[in-house]
Amino acid sequence: MTNRMKLSTLLSRVGIKVPRKYAGLQIDTVCYDSRMCSRDTLFVCIRGAVTDGHLYAKNAYERGCRAFLCEESVDLPDDAAVVICENTRRMLALVSAELYGRPADSMRLIGITGTKGKTTTCLLIYSILNAAGIPTGYIGTVGVMYAGRRTSTLRSTPESADLHQHFYNMKQAGITTVVMEVSSQAVYMDRIYGLTFDACAFTNLSPDHIGGNEHPTFEHYRDCKARLLSDYGASFVVYNADDENAAYMMRNVTALTASVSVKNTADYCADNVSNWREKGSLGVSFTLHAGDVERRILLRTPGSFSVYNALVAVAICRRCGVPYAAIASSLSKTTPLGRFEVVDASLPYATFVIDYAHNELSLRSALTVLREYKPSRLVVLVGSVGGRTFSRRAPIGAAISELADFCILTADDPDFEDPMDIIHDILEGFGDRDTPFVCIPDRREAVRYAVEHAEPGDIVLFAGKGHESFILINGEHVPFSERSIIVETAAELAEKV
Repeated sequence: MTNRMKLSTLLSRVGIKVPRKYAGLQIDTVCYDSRMCSRDTLFVCIRGAVTDGHLYAKNAYERGCRAFLCEESVDLPDDAAVVICENTRRMLALVSAELYGRPADSMRLIGITGTKGKTTTCLLIYSILNAAGIPTGYIGTVGVMYAGRRTSTLRSTPESADLHQHFYNMKQAGITTVVMEVSSQAVYMDRIYGLTFDACAFTNLSPDHIGGNEHPTFEHYRDCKARLLSDYGASFVVYNADDENAAYMMRNVTALTASVSVKNTADYCADNVSNWREKGSLGVSFTLHAGDVERRILLRTPGSFSVYNALVAVAICRRCGVPYAAIASSLSKTTPLGRFEVVDASLPYATFVIDYAHNELSLRSALTVLREYKPSRLVVLVGSVGGRTFSRRAPIGAAISELADFCILTADDPDFEDPMDIIHDILEGFGDRDTPFVCIPDRREAVRYAVEHAEPGDIVLFAGKGHESFILINGEHVPFSERSIIVETAAELAEKV
């Protein structure tokens, strides 16, 4: 429940004056989507990448809304309070915080940024802190999680109004610390405006989200990420010293810092990195060095990038006062949801991995890492999103036909497109390679096929869906859990043995 208050009181707290005749309007909700507006709503007209909220002010009015915060005049009847400000995105963040009672002010915020590794690093921190008795919430690509609850989000970093609602709900549930993914778009679009972070971390940087409706250049993308480390009050910043952009990213940081490295000396570094695989599980282990501390760490996710994620998590959790022994214990038991997640199935002779990899680069990386574990066969199940991603499909086909021993081609979120059309586009990338494959348009049936036909020593990668709990078919979000299908199918096979 928000703090219901007069429009004049609410806006005065963010430095905006309201004409006297509208001062007494009661506000109990802040909205940026006109479809969610009703009586006692303040509609904030924000400009997005595709459209402009000012165009929907009339729609909000027709739904009963009478209070509007805009950057320019809008044509509404005289009983509408139209208040003009310079930057509605920033005001949306500040007004939402006030209406929810500024919950984030009394919580410790941890922000993780980088091109890759944000989700896994956050989930590791989330697991470690909760296991250590620190009530912690998570906001990111996998959704919003706290106190045993999980809900989905549309973005890795939600819009500011939604963020403050999540903070409010978490605080009501007793959460004291929140670890969150901070995307470059979140900084660019002022979704985190007004927040103060206790600690932040930089995982790595490579070109991504450039062009179209996202960042105009790599430099712009890079600088937005760098701003999290320097402009949001963090008193502690962790960074990957092995990344070629590290010095640039840290150039304006005045906080206490901690470096992580797998290649050189750092505040938290790793050596003796080795892969392990046993009874349907696989991962990586390494020796952690931090000052005088030396400790062997086991992770239940594969790949050297997992070591970097773990080092960042160790540094952050030490900042929160968690002992090394507790950190190591939690890491050895944690499998991040949908990110190179090894599924605990009842078929010990094969290993099943689900991951969000959905383009050529991520698939090449995932398959290359899994190849290091010397499977008898490396099998990949993959599709692509319908109605778009056309340019991704042939490169996906090239990657999997080069690196996998067997391919199961299926749908991802086909929506209104025929899955077989998507599959044919992927097959174009096979060229003259004779990698064996099978086409199964129904993804549920494809997953069952992959489990039922797994052979001893196989590693099977289920790529593209990761943590997602639905599949989009003909405009409808149909419940779908890849993990559940794998577990159920494996259990059925185990009973027959």
